[in-house]
Amino acid sequence: MIKNNVLKGVFLVALGATSYGMLATFVKMAYDEGFTTAEVTTSQFILGIIGLLTINAFQKVKHKNKVVNATPKNIAQLMTAGTSLGMTSLFYYLAVKYIPVSIGIVLLMQTVWMGVLLEMLLEKKLPSKQKVVAVIIVLAGTVLATNITQNEIQLDWRGLVWGCLAAASFTTTMFTANRVATEISSAQRSLYMLLGGAIIVFSFALATQTAPFNFEIFAKWGIVLALFGTIITPMLMNAGFPLTGIGLGSIVSALELPVSVMMAYVLLNEKVIFLQWVGIILIILAIIIMNLNFQKQK
Repeated sequence: MIKNNVLKGVFLVALGATSYGMLATFVKMAYDEGFTTAEVTTSQFILGIIGLLTINAFQKVKHKNKVVNATPKNIAQLMTAGTSLGMTSLFYYLAVKYIPVSIGIVLLMQTVWMGVLLEMLLEKKLPSKQKVVAVIIVLAGTVLATNITQNEIQLDWRGLVWGCLAAASFTTTMFTANRVATEISSAQRSLYMLLGGAIIVFSFALATQTAPFNFEIFAKWGIVLALFGTIITPMLMNAGFPLTGIGLGSIVSALELPVSVMMAYVLLNEKVIFLQWVGIILIILAIIIMNLNFQKQK
């Protein structure tokens, strides 16, 4: 039963990471059309909240009294935790504004070792050899998959800083998805976390949007960004991380890297060389190794 739950969690987190991996390409395309970070994030969160409100209403009608409602304490905890979700979106989108998508993904992938380090600090024990090996393989694969060694470009320090901050906040998001109010449905948890994140996003928009807000963003990119960034991803992550744990979940979430590379290849016409595909295979191999060893420990 435990093994089945872990496998289910791996599957859910993998789907969530895949959805999140598509975002950077969409954001870059929105930037190319002249939309700002404030417009991108605001449309994403507003439509995301509407979508999750609809999903929660549908679940209440369908399951009636079976749905466990969030308590005021749950809501407060989730909204507080959700601020990291808002910061992750802002920091990540600001990063890819100044640096290539491939470099932004590399920086976001620092959640791999950050997640294992955080688990070590919380549980007060050293990570297993399997986790250490898997992290090393993922990081090696990350370097190859993003073709970072071949990028002879001047990196903007602002992009590097925003990218590292995005990794730190994303690690916090994964931690809260694993620990906070796990007794209520993932749809409710996602909604309240999104409301908390919206406070950060809307505050940023009010402080930085000097030009008139371009409402075309809602129809052109808002729906897509909401689906993949604030509806599908958090629901799957919130459902999956309690089953995997933050260490394994952090490894599995590395799937967003190969997805990002493939999306950039298809939609942005970025060249993907053989070494990048080798890196993608290494990351997938590390995920499989980590999962099998994790189950044996159970």
